[in-house]
Amino acid sequence: MKSHLFVVSTLALSLAAVVSPCVAQTATAPAAIPAIATIPGMPPVVDPTNLYSETTAAHMSAVAGKALPRVYVPNIQSDDVYVIDPATKKVVNRFRVGLNPQHVVPSWDMTTLWVANNAENTTKGSLTPIDPNTGKPGKAIAVDDPYNMYFTPDGRSAIIVAEALKRLDFRDPKTMQLQSSLDVSQCPGINHADFSIDGRYAIFTCEFGKGLAKIDFVNRKIDGYLTLSKGGMPQDIRISPDGTVFYVADMMADGVFVVDGNTFKEIGFIATGKGTHGLYPSRDGRKLYVANRGSNKIHGPAHGKGSVSVIDFATRKVEANWPIPGGGSPDMGNVSADGKELWLSGRYDNLVYVFDTTTGAVQKIPVGKEPHGLAVWPQPGRYSLGHTGNMR
Repeated sequence: MKSHLFVVSTLALSLAAVVSPCVAQTATAPAAIPAIATIPGMPPVVDPTNLYSETTAAHMSAVAGKALPRVYVPNIQSDDVYVIDPATKKVVNRFRVGLNPQHVVPSWDMTTLWVANNAENTTKGSLTPIDPNTGKPGKAIAVDDPYNMYFTPDGRSAIIVAEALKRLDFRDPKTMQLQSSLDVSQCPGINHADFSIDGRYAIFTCEFGKGLAKIDFVNRKIDGYLTLSKGGMPQDIRISPDGTVFYVADMMADGVFVVDGNTFKEIGFIATGKGTHGLYPSRDGRKLYVANRGSNKIHGPAHGKGSVSVIDFATRKVEANWPIPGGGSPDMGNVSADGKELWLSGRYDNLVYVFDTTTGAVQKIPVGKEPHGLAVWPQPGRYSLGHTGNMR
């Protein structure tokens, strides 16, 4: 037996010696994912498969980390901002700002939170700065119709979304001095946006135009328009972690359109809930939280069929739906720094909702009249592209 075993073992070793070189020659390593060629001045994309890789709980910057943990709630009709301590869920401050505050927007460098007071139907628009380290407001700066606010990926310009004026105004991100303007008159109701993975373009929603506008930010010109197939009132928009598609909330279609950013074509639709409005990636970049405002009307009733849907980015399917007991109107907000909570304004109910992102359980906090784009601060990330904290 020993001699036979020796022969078999020797033969096996001999065959291995012959086969191994062939295996070594034919085996191929996984193809390397090419680096993203970004626009000059934009921070590099660390992980091309997940542009949210630097916004996990472990990536709090030194600048943002100095800030007081607070939630800033702008109330459109009461012209004020309520300040909530997220640990106690209590309102700890309240201050007046300009007319019709719409969104609280973190600056590109995260040193300032800007309250966008668009002063509807007047010429009294302004931006109120908040020091995130103290939670105190500063002197307002007069700015035309600041409904919303973004920043170019290189941080060189603030982008004031002058919705009523059908214009994008590029301004100095510190002084807010006007640099240039771009006419977007073919995009009525321009309001929300997100940027491509390389920073070369952004897609804006046209709330009253039933479609989208693609804007080339290298040459600062309009690349084209897209009418959504059954879209009636597109709202928030967010890019997928791999940068290939954009998700577009539509308040009339009661769901989310999927749009290929590069080809600028609609490729899918995901039904979510009534009055689909706000979109927020989970802290790990795997899920998309969708706020369904509970009404298809701009000024809807209290206690509507509001809910939050959870979309899995990988499958593009709804994996959970969280209704609000007694009804509600979840609108705009963001995820907490640790990812455990989703904070949303209750637009028609004068409340703020705090959802547990594990169970979907919700708490309610009374605030001012018609709360809108609240900001949860601080947020992890290297820089802010604007809105209520589109971090990268």
